[in-house]
Amino acid sequence: MAETGQVRMTAWVRGRVQGVGFRWYTRAQALAIGGLLGCARNLRDGRVEVVAEGARERCERLLGWLRDGDTPGSVDGVTEIWDTPRGGYEDFAIR
Repeated sequence: MAETGQVRMTAWVRGRVQGVGFRWYTRAQALAIGGLLGCARNLRDGRVEVVAEGARERCERLLGWLRDGDTPGSVDGVTEIWDTPRGGYEDFAIR
């Protein structure tokens, strides 16, 4: 990972996660954690993709919430990958 301690986490969330406010709550959680840039967006196959860049510990907190938090809808599973930050985000957005 980046030497600065900054990472990029991309997570794909499966389940009933579209049309239930999931992206909005994901953004709210990312803002509550603080220090995260990225986005949450619906995919055509029914999943939600969440990209978060920031300190690894903060990204791990968001990932934990995606897996076990009080999310709207129902999460059947989350798959994630870790990478170095690419930038390009000004805040945490819903797309």
